[in-house]
Amino acid sequence: MLESGLNERLTRVSRGTPMGDLLARYWHPISTTGELHDDPVKAVRLLGMDLTLFMDRRGALGLIAQRCAHRRVDLKWGIPRENGLRCPYHGWTYDASGQCVDMPAEPEGSQFADKVKIASYPVEELGGLIWAYVGPQPAPLVPRWRPLVLEGAFRHVATTLIPCNWLQCMENSVDPAHAEYLHGYLWEYFVERHGYMLRGTPEQVERGLRHHIRTDFATFEHGIIKYRLFEGQSEDAPDWVEGHPLIFPNAVSLGAPGLYQMEFRVPVDDLNTWALIYQAYLPGHGVEVPEQEYLPTYEAPMADLGYIGGQDMTIWASQEAIMDRSQERLGAVDVGVIMYRRMLEEQAKVVEDGGEPMNVFRDPERNNGLNMASEEYGPVGVYRRGSAYLRTGGPFSPVLPEIDDLLAKGSEAAGNG
Repeated sequence: MLESGLNERLTRVSRGTPMGDLLARYWHPISTTGELHDDPVKAVRLLGMDLTLFMDRRGALGLIAQRCAHRRVDLKWGIPRENGLRCPYHGWTYDASGQCVDMPAEPEGSQFADKVKIASYPVEELGGLIWAYVGPQPAPLVPRWRPLVLEGAFRHVATTLIPCNWLQCMENSVDPAHAEYLHGYLWEYFVERHGYMLRGTPEQVERGLRHHIRTDFATFEHGIIKYRLFEGQSEDAPDWVEGHPLIFPNAVSLGAPGLYQMEFRVPVDDLNTWALIYQAYLPGHGVEVPEQEYLPTYEAPMADLGYIGGQDMTIWASQEAIMDRSQERLGAVDVGVIMYRRMLEEQAKVVEDGGEPMNVFRDPERNNGLNMASEEYGPVGVYRRGSAYLRTGGPFSPVLPEIDDLLAKGSEAAGNG
């Protein structure tokens, strides 16, 4: 369990809070090229900040404050121009830097526009996603995670706005045992009740029902890797040898040879999370992938227990808008959750002390993310078990000597009602 004050510290994401200041040091996806193709102006909310994303008529991106400096009109109704975004009320136009470049209703020769500037933030496109950075300058590089930069891949993304705090979505990524029950027994029960499969196959349900006989975790330079060994598997099974990495602070990497997937959980504000499931397929040698001018984007249904993503999102939202961790009772299965919370605390302290947290890239040569290539890595670019790059202690990998004490206290509290 967590004290209520620590729960507040880990969940609140607005400016001036520990997590808000930490998360602001990272680039976050805020849209897709497909969405901007449909509408070149979009209202955006990130870390509790209301912003306006636009693409001008030259194709240049801009991310500026929500409202016009003149009469506070919401710029989501703005009109893209060659030189920026025009307010629909009186025509004040802002370029990507937030500078007002035109006031058509002012007298000829007026220099008033030179004195008006609204907030602006760096925005870039990578892998068909539009990324924003709202932290202190200078901005770091947009991380080139492997699925985003694979050549010859066909990509698409599913997105969902989930009415809950970002942390409960991310804690799921270091909770391997939930798969057996949520994606196994609940799915089986759903099929039993409805008598048909909305999505998936009987084989997928059966796979979800496999019993975990061992779980393990290791920290590495980009986050935490979870491993699981199922009943009937040998210790050379991919789930046990390569595992699934949580990419700090708010992504998880999945996949298999030929399918590369990343899931991003973007903190919109304290009570909402924008979840993206991003997939890149490599169809094989000799297959020509059609050119994708825009990233295909679709809305994944949340309250639908007939597929894995819907099961996860439904359960996250069921934990309340912000889960009250002072009321939880952790067990031995929750070691990964404890590790992740401590990593968040550790990196928030780095920022508070004036340092730069992990996974902030400034050197282009180091900014290769999971685009790895050596015998240390498995087929999807994850460090293999036993790699020298996995850590049991170090600056980004807290040793957990008092987990037994924490679990014992939790058991005592549970026993005391």
